[in-house]
Amino acid sequence: MIELQHIKKRYTEQDEAVIKDVTVSITPGEFFVMVGPSGSGKSTILRMIAGLESITGGELLIDGERMNDLPPKSRHLSMVFQNYALYPNMTVSENIVFGLKSRKVDRATQFQRLSDALTMVDLTDFSSRYPRELSGGQRQRVALARSIVSGADIILMDEPLSNLDAQLRESMRYEIKALQRKLGITVIYVTHDQTEAMTMGDRVMILNDGIVQQIGTPIQLYQVPENTFVAKFFGTPKMNVIPGVTDWQNHGVAINTPFDPDALVGIRPQAAHVNQENKDDLAISLWLASMTYIGSDTLLFGTINNRDETVQFKIKGMANLSPQQYVTIYVSREDLYYFDLAGQALATVGV
Repeated sequence: MIELQHIKKRYTEQDEAVIKDVTVSITPGEFFVMVGPSGSGKSTILRMIAGLESITGGELLIDGERMNDLPPKSRHLSMVFQNYALYPNMTVSENIVFGLKSRKVDRATQFQRLSDALTMVDLTDFSSRYPRELSGGQRQRVALARSIVSGADIILMDEPLSNLDAQLRESMRYEIKALQRKLGITVIYVTHDQTEAMTMGDRVMILNDGIVQQIGTPIQLYQVPENTFVAKFFGTPKMNVIPGVTDWQNHGVAINTPFDPDALVGIRPQAAHVNQENKDDLAISLWLASMTYIGSDTLLFGTINNRDETVQFKIKGMANLSPQQYVTIYVSREDLYYFDLAGQALATVGV
């Protein structure tokens, strides 16, 4: 069990805290993801867990033991960095067992762990090669194998796939997740990519400006966002959040909300359709500025009631519409989200 209890981080007494009262418990064998935009504090928290950054407030416990002042080597964990951190003058095998040699682990154990790790990451035939002779995905697997042979029950990963191309990044997501399940280890994974968070995490913590916005399973975060930041950050395309007032002169959207006087209304792009399906569907007059076909779906871009911000809707199939005109989009009222003017959730879907 890893416990962060009211963790804070500030670099000087005069500075504002960059990590502000983070509390979370991570269970053994969990794949826990920290996600947020650049500068949200996710990597700082990971480095505090690793012992690479000092903790200026709160407590870090691993299996009930206070870790705040212990050096990294005493925390029984390993870390996979964004740049892999491989030694260019060492072979794959030498890179993988380097930590074991430093700890003076006996040669028989080194060989057995190396053989097992190479098999797990499918690099047995590459054991004598140097990092420069490997692809990006293969170098990432070497870094994973090095963490595996350490025998640590906890592996920290700091944006390990950010340097890979999109296709390789997708395949590596499944490889890392499958390996984690096979080994039963705890993984704390940092990313700015919400797609990685949704597809890999058992639970996800969304951060912004050093503050925890919400913690939950990917389904919980997607279906029941606690605020507009989570609603717009989690999900692709992002949720449209528009005023739900009925004052058209002030560029409100004519939606009769159950809240008085005003509220923000959230609409997932994929909740829209071009044909009315229920008599009480919300009808939205959209100025269709442009549209894009993406195979099985059509993306619509436009504005509502002359507002400045662009909204986006995702229609199934090839929509028979033409841009540069008004079109009517329908949304079931059960698919509406409501937030107060400060951005906090007012009710669950369909109120």
